[in-house]
Amino acid sequence: MDVENLNTKNLRKLKKSGFSDRKIGNEYEIRKLRREKGILPTFKMVDTCAAEFDAKTPYYYSTYESEDEIEVSDKKKVIILGSGPIRIGQGIEFDYCTVHAVFALRNEGIETIIINNNPETVSTDFDISDKLYFEPLTLENVLNVIEKEDKNLLGVMVQFGGQTAINLAESLTEYGVKILGTSFGDIDRAEDRDKFGKVLDKLGMASARWSTGYSFYEVKDVAREIGYPVLVRPSYVLGGRAMEIVHDEVELEEYMKEAVKISPKHPILVDKFLQGATEIDVDVVCDGENVLIGAIMEHIEEAGIHSGDSACVIPPQTIDSKIISQVRDQAKKLALELGVKGLLNIQYAVKDGVIYTLEANPRASRTVPFVSKAVGVPLAKLAAKVMLGMKLSELTTNLNPMENVSHVAVKEVVFPFIKLPDVDPTLGPEMKSTGEVMGIDEDFAMAYYKAQLAAGNELPLKGNVFISVKDEDKEPILDISRKFLDLGFEIISTRGTSQYMEENGIVNRRVVKINQGSPNVLDLMRERKINLIINTPRIGRNPRKDGYMMRRGAVELDMPYITTIAGAMAAVDAIKEVRDRKLRVKSLNEYWTESRNNSPPDEMK
Repeated sequence: MDVENLNTKNLRKLKKSGFSDRKIGNEYEIRKLRREKGILPTFKMVDTCAAEFDAKTPYYYSTYESEDEIEVSDKKKVIILGSGPIRIGQGIEFDYCTVHAVFALRNEGIETIIINNNPETVSTDFDISDKLYFEPLTLENVLNVIEKEDKNLLGVMVQFGGQTAINLAESLTEYGVKILGTSFGDIDRAEDRDKFGKVLDKLGMASARWSTGYSFYEVKDVAREIGYPVLVRPSYVLGGRAMEIVHDEVELEEYMKEAVKISPKHPILVDKFLQGATEIDVDVVCDGENVLIGAIMEHIEEAGIHSGDSACVIPPQTIDSKIISQVRDQAKKLALELGVKGLLNIQYAVKDGVIYTLEANPRASRTVPFVSKAVGVPLAKLAAKVMLGMKLSELTTNLNPMENVSHVAVKEVVFPFIKLPDVDPTLGPEMKSTGEVMGIDEDFAMAYYKAQLAAGNELPLKGNVFISVKDEDKEPILDISRKFLDLGFEIISTRGTSQYMEENGIVNRRVVKINQGSPNVLDLMRERKINLIINTPRIGRNPRKDGYMMRRGAVELDMPYITTIAGAMAAVDAIKEVRDRKLRVKSLNEYWTESRNNSPPDEMK
């Protein structure tokens, strides 16, 4: 709409009707015009008492009426942006970080104000923050709250709300809002692919070959130059949405039709896919001078599985100590070079002894709760205090808490496949999980077994295991199959995998494929004659129908299944170690006490 044709009456009517500034016209110009004409939002308290008596709950929402119910205090205050509606890629883990930040700030005598529009999270409980604004996490709504609470406002924290909050940093900075912690300029150096590449070049850190393109033809040329397979994804999306591994131009052309719809204004990122690499996650807290390495996590699934869908373990179990030391050093250098003040998550891939830096996220990651509980250090609380200007040297004496850990913690993910009819329960570069659990014990096998149990994927200790894998997984499945035989399991398989195992001396029972008659694997599953399924589909588009029906059947029959070689290896090793042992349960405090040989930290009690 043309700003010049908007009079005060019409503009006020549009705002009362619920139109955002962006819907009315140019967001900057409409906001400026509203302020000039005195058309400002008022804030009302949510009546949680059904008008039976006065509500004291500090819930507020904005409207365009005459009376305002907000009382602005004289206290020093901080606004924390939440993560908005929970969805795949952005879950409760960020809400955990928001709540812990509130607790840390409250201990410092700071008034805490949360902006979040999801009533189904802990951060929006009535007794968490001093004030809560139920507002959409858009620039207009956030600025409205900031202007209202401007008195003694120290700044805004964007690191705890995941990608939703961090995406507002640029616009807030342009409006002169103080971003607490890592500045937008430094956030952009990590988020922008070109700028991040220059940072890695400066530090002499390796990265996989990559480039960008807007059209199929541009991306095709890039993929040819880099070499298939490549990992492709749209820019500025959440949870690896529309991220795929493509193996040729036919798959690429099909992929581009969907990717351009999802991110039409931003380029498509093309990375060389590091097949067979081991992925590593690192969560750190940095104050600009010192770096606390919360933990180094080894992914159990191989590269190509989204980090949010991959099980991981603290401390790493198969990575050489020299590599771990190098990862720790690189993480410190990168955090300091990026000017991080607060949280940073870094993802690496290790292949043939080379450490490749995949990406760095200058915000809370979904692994922060797992790391904090595994090592007994409240990363989000430390980060919140660092953002206020405090130094790590004032807060802790241990910058490498993982070194004190004498137990093993495994994070496993929970999937919603039973609630999503017809969805193929395979893992890939696009995130699908909706939750996570943790298994903890004195060794990896029992910790992994506990994690599978908690995730509803209980591993059988005896019985029949069905194995069917893609061609590139047939050699590594041999050792896994032998271990199952040694444990007394019977192996059942279809023709291709069965023949390969027979040729290598592994006894198995062959069954026909689903479309070849009966009894087939689906029949045996329905009759409960299979106790575990190991099926590794080809990563990419259009998985085979037979494999899909089998995997889908496992979900619907509530049968444990594994879709990666790494997961299968971890499973058989866990079964071997735990079948003659009893589950032992201890509190986190007991694990922390044993690790430190003293009492757990006060912040984690």
